[in-house]
Amino acid sequence: MKPFLRQQLDRYPVRLHELDFYLSQPDVVTDMERFRALTREHAEVSEVAGCFARFLQRESDLAQAREMLDDPDMAELAQAEIPAAEADLTALEDELQRLLLPKDPDDVRNTFLEIRAGTGGDESALFAGDLLRMYTRYAERQGWRCEIVSESEGEVGGYKEVVIRVVGDSVYGKLKFESGGHRVQRVPATETQGRIHTSACTVAALPEPDEAQAVQINPADLRIDTYRASGAGGQHVNKTDSAVRITHIPTGIVAECQDDRSQHRNKAKAMQVLAARIHEKERSERAAREAATRKGLIGSGDRSDRIRTYNFPQGRLTDHRINLTLYKLQFIMEGDLDEVIDALLLARKAEQLEELELGVSA
Repeated sequence: MKPFLRQQLDRYPVRLHELDFYLSQPDVVTDMERFRALTREHAEVSEVAGCFARFLQRESDLAQAREMLDDPDMAELAQAEIPAAEADLTALEDELQRLLLPKDPDDVRNTFLEIRAGTGGDESALFAGDLLRMYTRYAERQGWRCEIVSESEGEVGGYKEVVIRVVGDSVYGKLKFESGGHRVQRVPATETQGRIHTSACTVAALPEPDEAQAVQINPADLRIDTYRASGAGGQHVNKTDSAVRITHIPTGIVAECQDDRSQHRNKAKAMQVLAARIHEKERSERAAREAATRKGLIGSGDRSDRIRTYNFPQGRLTDHRINLTLYKLQFIMEGDLDEVIDALLLARKAEQLEELELGVSA
């Protein structure tokens, strides 16, 4: 085990004893907010400390087995124990590295996924529709639920802009690296000469804030406009101003919703999106400050970052951040995103481990 890892892990048994003491104090038990925070930390520290204890035990077992090699009566038993102990130690070290990595509290949240057509005109809008289908198919595979919050359809199909809410377990944890520029290379349906065009869309994955974060928005900072919804809805569309647009004046951030016939429900959904966008703006600014001294492999998630190319003639997808190339574009566009997302998560874990090592040695 690397020295910096052992240095980190040596602190956990000590911290566990401290937490046991705090949780036994009457003043802590009566303070529910502090009690919950300490209980959560106790669960996390206990998991690491328990795993480290098992590692130390197997480390001791391995040392004893190697000593037994010199004893003719015990050598055969030692030879069987040594590879088993070494395999256990490798597995336990991998598990400890995973447990030590910083956890993003937003990973467990639902997510607003925004897809906007960029350069490429009608073809870009069509590709935005393809991306929406890809993500909704992936969500189905994960057992997640999707609902459209707002949409602006393209003139020949697809979307100029579409926002969906994805609900399920650890949605943001898997979709957060989808933010950025997505480029497509293919012969558009609108092309008569058979030439390959390059178009682009932007995707933004925003964690849905909890109610405590949402209520921090000052109502005096909001401008709320209503207007008539476009799209399906029959006579209702022409008679009722049910669509809602909310502008957060200090930041200029805008959110709108026209999915529901009820103005009140549209307003509630628009407020959720607005809160998510404000929250994401704060996250992005914080990430930019942290990245001033180090550029992460995965990138900032900014829309200006070109993260991925979808080359249809070659059936190729390339994620430029981790130099991943897969020749299974047809399956990926049907929602088979696991290999891409797993590779990004693995790359991020490697980044975090490097950061952890640098932080300890600094």
